[in-house]
Amino acid sequence: MDEETRGIHSPASCPEALSLIWDFPHLYKSAFLPYNTYLWLKPQTGKTMGEGIHISFQAEVLGSIFGIPVSNSLILALITGAVLVGSGLFAVRALSLVPPRIQSVAEMIIEGLLGLMDQILGNREQALKFFPLVASIFLFILFNNWLGLLPGIGSFGFTEGEVGHEVFVPFFRSANSDLNTTLALALISVGATQLFGIAHLGFFKHVSRFINFKNPITFFVGILEIIGEFAKVVSFSFRLFGNIFAGEVLLIIIMTLVPVLVPFPFLFLELFVGFIQALVFAVLTLIFLKVATETAEH
Repeated sequence: MDEETRGIHSPASCPEALSLIWDFPHLYKSAFLPYNTYLWLKPQTGKTMGEGIHISFQAEVLGSIFGIPVSNSLILALITGAVLVGSGLFAVRALSLVPPRIQSVAEMIIEGLLGLMDQILGNREQALKFFPLVASIFLFILFNNWLGLLPGIGSFGFTEGEVGHEVFVPFFRSANSDLNTTLALALISVGATQLFGIAHLGFFKHVSRFINFKNPITFFVGILEIIGEFAKVVSFSFRLFGNIFAGEVLLIIIMTLVPVLVPFPFLFLELFVGFIQALVFAVLTLIFLKVATETAEH
């Protein structure tokens, strides 16, 4: 393999349109930046290939199950869910008054989140009621963000397409860099807010916040409330998607310019950004839940 084609996932002379990849130079780079799998070679004139950057907004579909498409972001989301559920089951399988290390870590996370929710809500009972939802959202987003930065995520995959026009498709992609995932999380958050409001007030009284014909002012306020709920979904989904996806693009560019050592500070920055984005999403969900229940109570 010559200098011009070094780092290519599949040699230009490869006759297969679809082939599995394990490229040592590529894996060396992926130790510093997992998402350099979006670096691919754009065909030029004749047989000459030049290196370029391909940024994929849409998650790549790997296949389908019963007609349901399975994307690489869905695969990592399922792995994240399995890790969280498995860790929880392992932590509680043998509870002890003298907790082992994993139980101590689990208790520290739970107490930390409950303490934060207590400070925001000022009500321990409400904090315990909202804890399963808010904690699940926080941990799912956090682990998805961090798993997407692990070396090797996005480094294994296959090429597809005609010879000379191959596109590399990774097996894994950070779930939160897929707008479908962030939109689903936003719908869960806003939908849960409505359910808690209905549980506290009742269906018809809760709906009266949005549809009220008592007078023109309340009717107009109800229209604004409906717009506000849709705005929450848009804001939630695009904020998380934009921050995570932009961070990955930044890492790709830095890795392309200086592939050794320099990307490390940016990787640590993305670890911090991943934590902040998970915290912001969870705290906003908690605040909306508090507002919904307070409105119901009053």
